[in-house]
Amino acid sequence: MMGPAHSLSGAAAWLGVGAAAAAADRTMPWPVLVAGALICAGAALAPDLDHKSATISRAFGPVSKAMCGIVDKMSFAVYKATKKPADARRTGGHRTLTHTWLWAVAIGGGASAIAILGGRWAVLALLFIHMVLAVEGLLWRAARVSSDVLVWLLGATSAWILAGVLDKPGNGSDWLFTGPGQEYLWLGLPIVLGALVHDIGDALTVSGCPILWPIPVGRKRWYPIGPPKALRFRAGSWVELKVLMPLFMLLGGVGGAAALNVI
Repeated sequence: MMGPAHSLSGAAAWLGVGAAAAAADRTMPWPVLVAGALICAGAALAPDLDHKSATISRAFGPVSKAMCGIVDKMSFAVYKATKKPADARRTGGHRTLTHTWLWAVAIGGGASAIAILGGRWAVLALLFIHMVLAVEGLLWRAARVSSDVLVWLLGATSAWILAGVLDKPGNGSDWLFTGPGQEYLWLGLPIVLGALVHDIGDALTVSGCPILWPIPVGRKRWYPIGPPKALRFRAGSWVELKVLMPLFMLLGGVGGAAALNVI
């Protein structure tokens, strides 16, 4: 999938989690619903850190461009070191390590640990990174014609406002995890979900996605999970633009309304 569809699917997924939480009598405060949807939208771009031409490679200028190159080489090295004889021959690391359930869990767990151990400034940094990515994904047309500095300022302002709102009693810094010192432990959840939703989206395309690595499937360790080939589509095709993106918007709207007990 392309960046905008990934971000929309991430936001819709978190709003769906909000609806499920409300049904389970663990209703999200509205700031958690909003912040989580934006974080998940941003995190749904992050697995493409292994691709130098992806939306995320442009998000933070030369820094993200260089990071994409490093992650690509690291992912390719892991692929070569762990592949089985039946796995495909590759020349790069795109859609390997960062497109697995293990990476998603590790990144989300790491984010939660950073939020707990690093305090307010760590939370602000996590929010800033994902707000910038959310802008790049959800507002991609505007982001393309804007300067990087304007996108960063919007991300920083959004992060500062959201952190201020979440910090107020009852607004959700301790949602789901209420023990002493567990504020913002939930931040890792939309990050895990965003990465997994990205992987599922890529699995629907013609190339599939090795989500299950390192669990082998048959004679392959990097088995490209996906539906039957007749049901797959090419990234950027009319199926993605005309069917899936409107569907994500609809599901997100329904999920958000249910999460807020409007329906």
